[in-house]
Amino acid sequence: MDVNSGAIWYTFDMQVAIPTQEAMHQFGVLLGQAVHGGDVVELVGDVGAGKTTLTKSLAKGMGITDDVQSPTFTLSRIYESGDTRRLAHYDFYRLQDAGILSAELRESVEDPSVVTVVEWADIVQGALPRDRLTVTIRPTSEESRQLQIESGGPLSQRLLEEIER
Repeated sequence: MDVNSGAIWYTFDMQVAIPTQEAMHQFGVLLGQAVHGGDVVELVGDVGAGKTTLTKSLAKGMGITDDVQSPTFTLSRIYESGDTRRLAHYDFYRLQDAGILSAELRESVEDPSVVTVVEWADIVQGALPRDRLTVTIRPTSEESRQLQIESGGPLSQRLLEEIER
C-alpha cells in the first residue's frame, strides 16, 4: 500500500514464467487484447530482454497491422489500431534528459484513446501516472523470461485481472 496525496493506492503483482519466444508473443497478444485507451504500460529490462518484442505482440493484440519498430533512435512512434485506439511507443534509452518529450508523454498518457508503452522510463518517472502496469522482464535463459507484473492502481489492476484469466 502506498499513500499519495491523501489517496490510498494498493499495489498488486504477479509472476509469469515465459518459456519460449512464442509464449512471449502469446502473452503480448493477450495484453494487447486487454488494454483500453488510457492504459499505460512501463517495460523494464536490460537491452535484449524482450521489451520491443512484447510491444510488437501487444500491438498485434490491439489489431495493429503496421510493422512495429523499436523507437530507440526516433524516441517515439504512434500506431493506429483498427478501432479508435492508438498505441504510443516511447523509448528513452539514449536520453539523459527527456526535455520536450516529457510534455509529449504527458499528453499521450492523458489521452483516453491512447495506450502508452514506455521503455527505459527512468528519466520520465514524473510524467508517468502511478496507476500503470509495470512489466519487468528478466531473461532466465536464451529464450525463457520471468515477468514481474505490478499494477499501481485500479486501471492497471483491471488489466492484471484480465490477463490472469
